[in-house]
Amino acid sequence: MEKSSCDIGLIGLAVMGQNLVLNMNDHGYRVAVFNRTVSKVDDFIANEAKGTQVIAAHSIAELVDALKKPRRVMLMVKAGETVDHMIDSLVPHLESGDIIIDGGNSLFTDSNRRTASLAEKGILFVGTGVSGGEEGARRGPSIMPGGNPDAWPHVKEIFQSIAAKVADGTPCCDWVGENGAGHYVKMVHNGIEYGDMQLICEAYQLLKDGVGLSADELHDVFSKWNEGELDSYLIEITRDIFAKKDDDGAPMVDKILDTAGQKGTGKWTGISSLDLGVPVTLIGEAVYSRCLSAMKEERVGASKVLSGPKPPHVQDRSAFIENVRIALYCSKMISYAQGYMLLREAAKEQKWHLNFGGIALMWRGGCIIRSRFLAKIKDAFDRNPDLANLLMDEFFSHTLNGYQAAWRRAVIQAVECGVPTPAFSTALAFFDGFRTERLPANLLQAQRDYFGAHTYERIDKPRGAFFHTNWTGRGGRVSSGSYNA
Repeated sequence: MEKSSCDIGLIGLAVMGQNLVLNMNDHGYRVAVFNRTVSKVDDFIANEAKGTQVIAAHSIAELVDALKKPRRVMLMVKAGETVDHMIDSLVPHLESGDIIIDGGNSLFTDSNRRTASLAEKGILFVGTGVSGGEEGARRGPSIMPGGNPDAWPHVKEIFQSIAAKVADGTPCCDWVGENGAGHYVKMVHNGIEYGDMQLICEAYQLLKDGVGLSADELHDVFSKWNEGELDSYLIEITRDIFAKKDDDGAPMVDKILDTAGQKGTGKWTGISSLDLGVPVTLIGEAVYSRCLSAMKEERVGASKVLSGPKPPHVQDRSAFIENVRIALYCSKMISYAQGYMLLREAAKEQKWHLNFGGIALMWRGGCIIRSRFLAKIKDAFDRNPDLANLLMDEFFSHTLNGYQAAWRRAVIQAVECGVPTPAFSTALAFFDGFRTERLPANLLQAQRDYFGAHTYERIDKPRGAFFHTNWTGRGGRVSSGSYNA
């Protein structure tokens, strides 16, 4: 092997790793590769990477020896302990100024820790989200790097070269922020992806069970939807899924067991939202819907005991379908607004300097949630970089105000048909809660003060002054020492 000739090393030759290597090779970068199961290295070189500049390494020492300085090593391995073990194996072979890049779906707190601990050793750490699946990794993913800012100049050219590009050539990759910011943004991306997929599934079931659309008719509906406001990668692949037939000519989608898997990033998003007190309700419902789907045997048993309504006859199928389309679009707006609320709160807590419009731009190409709609988010932050909530932007508020009647009809249709639409419903409930000047939390605070002397604020007194009432005449004058909104 020619010493110190490679631009970057990559460890982990599963699907994403292999395709990123081939993508880098296409863009003129020489890549050295290593895998813990060393036979995979030779197999990759003999097959997928045949005829490329990719260099095989059969040990970490050999990999590091092949790299130009400062050395750049990208890990595409399973998140968690595997990343730490690989970092521990790499560090003895590296020197000050070298760079370790974690491109897996790591928890952002792990990336916070790794950035700090490696900086003490003089090693620069990058924790980057990579989205787009197999196709994106090969042809151009969305890349969301964070970590040690000193590393960015050394990885910027490679990352922006291999990333997806929007119409004007802008790469779907830019520096996100310090420490775990890149992985946090990827986590929220994945949470939003959970939400988008659940919304599409609810639309599917409502159209299938509510008006009896066949797979071929669903293909036609989603084809039309993909030409308008809902134009996106997930709508596009859903259209294609409905057209796919099994060997017997039946729709393939009907042959698939209705139990959904998950790898944890949606759950992490929900946990983070609870930790920060941000009501990311739609992503939460999307995660719980996957959990409910996994209870297959219990649901089969319940279906024999619990009954639902007899679906009403639908007079106007086209109106029903249009209501569902609008519910999907409006609920999607709520989901992204909630995701951005979470990003804003996390940035405050972690002291990250996130570019919210830039994040929307990074998501516009390459990634799973790429869509025409993301341009509207970029436009909103271009109009007002300090926008506190997407729903306050004129485009979003105007659209939701104009579409809400059809959105409500779709939720009513679902209730009348007995079709579960937790994501549609929670999105509408959030919209109604967010636009309501006075919620019933005054009663809730009275209850808390009644049973636990937790105190309350008054509408006729300044904020920050707390009061306690002796509701029964038997309580004491001492109130609880803490107040948590």
